[in-house]
Amino acid sequence: MADAHHPDVYSIAAHRGFADALVAGIASRYAADDVGLARLTLLLPSARAIRSLREAFIRHAGEQASDPAQAALLMPRMVAIGDLDLDEALGPLFDTLDAGESLPPAADPTHRWLRLAELIRLEMGDLAPRGAGLFRLALEFAATMDRLLVENIAPENLLSDNVIELLGELSVHWQDNLRLFARVQARWQAELNARGEVDRATRRNGLFDYVAREWTDHPPVVPIIAAGVTSAAPALARLLKTIAQLPEGAVVLPDLDLSLDDDVWNELGRAGAAPEPGDPVFGSDDAWTHPQYHLKLLLNRMGIARDEVRAWHRAGMAKGPPERSHAISNLFLPPKASRRWVELPPEKRRLAGVRLMESAHPEEEAQAVALLMRQALEVPEKRVALVTPDRPLARRVVAHLRRWNIEADDSAGQPLSQMAAGRLFLQLAQCVAEDFAPVPLIALLQHPLSGAGTGRPEWLEHARLMERALRGPRPAAGLEPLKAIVSRLSQRHATILPWWEGVVDCFTPLLNLDAENSALADWLDALTQSAESLAGETIWAREDGRALASFIEDLRLHARNVGTRLPIRDLPMLLRDALEQVAVRPPYGGHPRIAIYGLLESRMSRAELVICAGLNEGVWPGTPSPDPLLAPPILRALGVPAGDFRIGLSAHDLAGALGAPEVVLSRSRRDAEGPAIPSRFLLRVQALLGDRLARDHAEQQIAPILKALDYREAAKPYPRPQPRPSAELRDVAIRVTALDRLRSDPYQFYADAILELKSLDGLDEAPSAAWQGTAAHLILENWHRHGGDLATIARQTLSDLNAHPLMRGLWLPRLLAALDWVGGQIGEDRREGREPILWEEKGSLKVDGVTIQGRADRIDKLGDGTLAVVDYKTGKPPSSRMVEQGFALQLGLIGLMLERGGFKGAEGSPTRFEYWSLGKDSKRDDFGYIDTPVLEGRKRTGIPVEDFLPETEAYLKEAIARWIKGDEPFTARLNPDVPVYGDYDQLMRLEEWFSRNDEGKTA
Repeated sequence: MADAHHPDVYSIAAHRGFADALVAGIASRYAADDVGLARLTLLLPSARAIRSLREAFIRHAGEQASDPAQAALLMPRMVAIGDLDLDEALGPLFDTLDAGESLPPAADPTHRWLRLAELIRLEMGDLAPRGAGLFRLALEFAATMDRLLVENIAPENLLSDNVIELLGELSVHWQDNLRLFARVQARWQAELNARGEVDRATRRNGLFDYVAREWTDHPPVVPIIAAGVTSAAPALARLLKTIAQLPEGAVVLPDLDLSLDDDVWNELGRAGAAPEPGDPVFGSDDAWTHPQYHLKLLLNRMGIARDEVRAWHRAGMAKGPPERSHAISNLFLPPKASRRWVELPPEKRRLAGVRLMESAHPEEEAQAVALLMRQALEVPEKRVALVTPDRPLARRVVAHLRRWNIEADDSAGQPLSQMAAGRLFLQLAQCVAEDFAPVPLIALLQHPLSGAGTGRPEWLEHARLMERALRGPRPAAGLEPLKAIVSRLSQRHATILPWWEGVVDCFTPLLNLDAENSALADWLDALTQSAESLAGETIWAREDGRALASFIEDLRLHARNVGTRLPIRDLPMLLRDALEQVAVRPPYGGHPRIAIYGLLESRMSRAELVICAGLNEGVWPGTPSPDPLLAPPILRALGVPAGDFRIGLSAHDLAGALGAPEVVLSRSRRDAEGPAIPSRFLLRVQALLGDRLARDHAEQQIAPILKALDYREAAKPYPRPQPRPSAELRDVAIRVTALDRLRSDPYQFYADAILELKSLDGLDEAPSAAWQGTAAHLILENWHRHGGDLATIARQTLSDLNAHPLMRGLWLPRLLAALDWVGGQIGEDRREGREPILWEEKGSLKVDGVTIQGRADRIDKLGDGTLAVVDYKTGKPPSSRMVEQGFALQLGLIGLMLERGGFKGAEGSPTRFEYWSLGKDSKRDDFGYIDTPVLEGRKRTGIPVEDFLPETEAYLKEAIARWIKGDEPFTARLNPDVPVYGDYDQLMRLEEWFSRNDEGKTA
């Protein structure tokens, strides 16, 4: 029993296991009769802690009962004090107290966030960030306000003498930030006073002080125990002191090191106690990073000496060896005291049961951790917990555990923005904000919840048709160009038109709003209607849907009250930032013996095997981030601990985890950015233990099993593809552009013409060389057919094709210069009697029973009545040597068609064969020039003009005889020196055989 002179304050050592040891102790004291425990009230730091205690009570009851199946007990009342780090509210014991008019209601955090954004806009004017940046800044303002209010620092303290004295020593940036913060906070406080409200942190402090006064004046007749609370907030410290002095009260602290020597304890500084002249209020930077610092700060604010704290008298079910606590204490000695490591006896540095596991990279680390957890389940009743602040690593482990159908209890949850309902909401906003660009549109249409229900298969079929049609460069913005695409699709798929009309109806609520200046509440209303139209009630059905509904309702209510307005382009980022703050924790139903915790969630939890993963610097501990608004000297002057304070908290979390019976310390040598630096905590373990630390676990046990899990026999070397289709399949037409491919790489011809496999462009793909060629041909065709100004036609065509702005900015000037040259050259030719007679004309020809198909870019009639074949090129034409070797025969095939009447409207013999390149002519340093594949003038390579068509026909007939009418295999890369497109390299598995196959290196 406590009295006013001897407060009841206890500490549970790390090796005892906090939750189970606490339950064992209070059960032995209060469970003497059937309802003894029910009289007890436990004050715990968070809802997660309540769950951990509840599970510990169940385990204790099962252990004590002769028949565990019949075990039953009445649990004590458990109340959360509301951990602000977990964004949790006060428990019902506090929140329903009648504190009188002295405690006004708390302002809603969402309302404060939105209103702060408006106040910042008013204060900064044109300098205020725009869009989501403004709301991010408002979040930082709110966090800094809470940081000050928790420490009982009122807004007027920003104008205190010690702060004003520092202003002149700060850079202009910090001075401006301080003034801006003070003005915004003053505006906000004035609004709070007008509404009769206070900030949540202020009300929290007020409730703590109110309860402390009430319990001091009228001590409760029931036992009150505060357990696991480590927050050193002044108001909470006063409440804990009151509880410790109650007749039936006690405070139980986790892992307070009672074995530390006094000189080591004193090295942690004064920790918030009244400083000596010249000493900092909170001690040195080194002290802040110690795992005991925040507990010393709490004891000093409670006015309790460490000598008054007693050791808890019970241990938990998952207790570690007692010598473990001595080793943990020595492990985290402050800098001066750590010199004694060299003299420590073995029993003071013993960490038996602690192992180190190093992996090559995060993926291997996740696999190894999952395997360790799977192995632990082979031991009956053994519990295993993964503790890591690295959320991507935790998600990887969850995925790997599903290999064995194990659904882990990941209590840290996932951000709502990464879950199905939240993603649908974000993608809908993104789609409208980007004016229905292909990538967000297809992502939305193929979202798992879109079209949910019995019609989902048909929905997906239509969405995939739409995706196929949208591949390539982006169409023009808006729904009208998409309607034209759907109309073309409906000629072959009649049901897609009504489906698309239904999709457009889903967007109608959003399209009815002003895209530049609509209220946020109206955007949320429209998004909700559109989301329900797309997914039906399925969007609200699961835990993420329920969290989304609560989020929307809260944000919509306060956005309407504040009057927040913003354009649609800023909405997706605003929603993403807000949804990132909403953690969706899984419902019950995970594996009962496997848990995954973040650092905050791991407090008070214990298992027989604890895996501490992600022990790299910058992860555990994380890199401390300075307050973006108040300079560190200002915070020191105000009496607020610096950012390094959190390093001490993460050290305390590791110290608590090290008390488990079996501990694995895990890290990866590399991360996504390169080599990773081991955590400073891990380096301490290695320095303390030296060769005593078990290092062979990963190399000797885990690595071989990891290899065995994914082992398969080495694949046999993949042979060079040489398909031999039947004669019926070979009977296909040859395009004039495909003869080169047939002779150089028959496999590509086989995949294209016989298998009919076409390469697909990506969604919203940058315009390729092929796209440029198509655009140039279209411009010239329009000019030949309709006349007019070439530059005007070019600009209009690129506009119709919705060419990328970069394409219009960089390529268009080069194109216009080349087109100007084309127009001038054709004008000169006309004066000499040469006239274009056909352009973009299709033709065909039969050779040995095989159809040859092609399109002539342009056919000119010369002054002597003969014909010229012209092929436009946006790049460099093929060399004459390639033509001579029979690998660039397009002009010759067009000439054969002309000679044999393959083109209507053109009769005569071709005598000129020309490439008109729109590229740069190195000779005259300008765009546009003419080249020819035939041997004439000063050229040393090529085929003489009189032999050009006969040799082309010979090459053609040879190819027909070998591959179309013959039985020769379509060998991949038959002539590897000939440049070809790589569209089918993956299909032929080129990298598996070409680099090592000597046969594939020669023609």
